[in-house]
Amino acid sequence: MSRRKAREIALQSLFQMDYNATGPEQALATAFEEAGEVTEGTRTYAQEVVMGTRDHLTEVDKIISDVSIEWKLDRMAGVDRNIARIAVYEMNFGDEDLPPNVVINEAVELAKLYGTDESSRFINGILGSLVKNRLKA
Repeated sequence: MSRRKAREIALQSLFQMDYNATGPEQALATAFEEAGEVTEGTRTYAQEVVMGTRDHLTEVDKIISDVSIEWKLDRMAGVDRNIARIAVYEMNFGDEDLPPNVVINEAVELAKLYGTDESSRFINGILGSLVKNRLKA
């Protein structure tokens, strides 16, 4: 299973859901079609991330909003917003206990691949703040 590929598929699906009012099943089907052949594990993880992020969207968005004081959620670039959503979901609500540094590194790599020149620093800043705030609590 490739978690990175699963995250890419999840990002494409969430982005599509964000901008086209597409349901998760249709968004995932489109992303899987574009991805070509993927393992069952990759498919399962992508589905878990998309459905979990959607199911916890209110909480996920609140967590992001609480640490991104300078940027309102609706003003963030769509790719950045959805990368942050995936990472926050994985760190807070996912079925597996993934180390925060792994989640952050993967999110930054997605931002480098799909975002703007500033996206990776933006994502790193938001997620780094989230982890720091947790350590203080």
